Amino acid sequence: MEHRTITTSLIAGLLAVLLALASCTTPEPTPTSSSISAAQSSAVAYFVSALEQQDRTLYVYKDFADGLNNFTQKAWIGDSNNDVPGMNEAAAGLSGSSGVSAVLDLSTHSWGGYMFLNGCLPDGTTEPVPDFGEHDCGHDLTGATRLVFYAKGETGQERVEFFMGGLGRDMDDLGAHYADSTRNVTLGTVQLKQTWTQYAINLSGVDLTRIGNGFGWVANDRDNSGLTEVRFSVDDIRYEFSDARLSPMFLQSYASAEPGTDEAIINNFAYLYDNAAAAIALTYAGYHSRAQQIADAIVYSLNNDRYYSDGRLRNAYSAGNPDSFPGWQSGARLPGFYDLITMAWQEDYYAVSTDTGNLAWAIMALCIVYQQAPEHSDYLDAATRIGDFVLTLKDALGGFTGGYGGWEPNPTVHTYKATEHNIDLITAYGWLAQLTGNSEYADAAEWAKNFVLGMYDPDLHLFYTGVSSDGVTINKDVLPLDANTWAILALGDQFPHGVAVMEAVEEHMGVASGFDFNEDKDGVWFEGTAQAALAYRQLGHTTRYAELLAYLNANQVSDGSLPAADRDGVTTGLDVAGTDIPWLYNNRSHVGATAWLSFAQLARNPFDIAI
Repeated sequence: MEHRTITTSLIAGLLAVLLALASCTTPEPTPTSSSISAAQSSAVAYFVSALEQQDRTLYVYKDFADGLNNFTQKAWIGDSNNDVPGMNEAAAGLSGSSGVSAVLDLSTHSWGGYMFLNGCLPDGTTEPVPDFGEHDCGHDLTGATRLVFYAKGETGQERVEFFMGGLGRDMDDLGAHYADSTRNVTLGTVQLKQTWTQYAINLSGVDLTRIGNGFGWVANDRDNSGLTEVRFSVDDIRYEFSDARLSPMFLQSYASAEPGTDEAIINNFAYLYDNAAAAIALTYAGYHSRAQQIADAIVYSLNNDRYYSDGRLRNAYSAGNPDSFPGWQSGARLPGFYDLITMAWQEDYYAVSTDTGNLAWAIMALCIVYQQAPEHSDYLDAATRIGDFVLTLKDALGGFTGGYGGWEPNPTVHTYKATEHNIDLITAYGWLAQLTGNSEYADAAEWAKNFVLGMYDPDLHLFYTGVSSDGVTINKDVLPLDANTWAILALGDQFPHGVAVMEAVEEHMGVASGFDFNEDKDGVWFEGTAQAALAYRQLGHTTRYAELLAYLNANQVSDGSLPAADRDGVTTGLDVAGTDIPWLYNNRSHVGATAWLSFAQLARNPFDIAI
């Protein structure tokens, strides 16, 4: 819900006055080499770096529709509301996937510009609205030392004024009872260069307790005499803080893709499973406060859903801090994407849904983080709430069903049962049983395990994907790698046929130097290859484990991340949930794949239960 262009008659009146006025805690030490070697921690370092980048930064604009963006509502200010120019927020930028391109036609407007507002989202509505101080919707930016951004002009002759704050000041008689806590703070009018240049507005001594206008620009014909238009770009607009703030945080699941591409649709998505796996990896590597940031995000999302309060989580949330913006009655922020043609905000079917396996991973993460931070009883409380919800999905014929698909208030009941989901629940309920002593959870773990064992074909030496929506018919359409590697990792000595399974996996899914998701062998799925490496280690085949680990390390990106696949378009044999679009993996950095590389580098099995 962002990037709206708003034009109202109220804006010009309020902003004429505005422009007249214008003429955390310390991060824990990095684990030492004596506890974690550089090679072991290279993938975990990617997570640490991504979280550290937000400690002292709050973005106004990072990339188009990015989950880290704040002040997402755009308001035109100018001499009239005729022929209002738009801003292209998916243009080429300095860094990342995009930047903002702006233009002011001086033959149409003698002056004009835009403000980047927080706006508000009233209770019971789905579309944010502009707010000019009528509601208490401003961000508290106390501690910010400066507003930093990059800009460049088309010709190098453009003169533009940049500012922040000032929203609703001296407008109390017009209903602006919640004006910004400061008058506008301006950089003044600057002549832009043709190359990207950093600019900064000093905020020392400024009252930042309520800021509704996070950034603004304005240009006029007087300062730009001789030009027919003012055309320029801005990017990486951010507030910088002196002290670190370890806020709840979800990691963006995939590296950003260029706006307008199919991949860009999920740019701001933070998948629950990916983040749960990252939290576990961070805990294993000793970065406990970083793992707690993700655990805190999971707990917040559980307690602040826009509709549900029964212990379920969504499959994905918006990357960044899930806390709703001030004045936004939206609950934990959900991801989505903009249709660049209609500029309409779209939510994703899978993201708003609830899959049982993802809930199980959330339980696992919360329990593992809680084990290292038992003073955080809210982690265990949240895990038990989720576990109790999943108990409602227990099927009398065995195992647990798939969850729910689609939007509230009446999502579709998923009556299929996935082998992978039930493998997850063996460990999730095992953790809950040990941490709470509740025998019902131990029984649930056994129930899930028996279903998983029933999916093993002793002739094929592979586990099937699960049963269809009728609850009994085994689904043999796709043989997924993870159902087999995870079974070995979760069942351990309780399953004596692990070697036979991995021999079958090599035959059916082995490709190049790794493994595919399914049997078509059209590419290497790196996440699954890391899972296979750990399965071999579990079975004592350390040479094969080392070979696969070396191959994975060789395919790491320089920042420590691991792509989802070795090429674009690696198929799974499955469709994207709620559509008939094939589910593919691409050569794009992925938190899930990086988490499993972390497990392989650390030689840790996330399905182990250790108290």
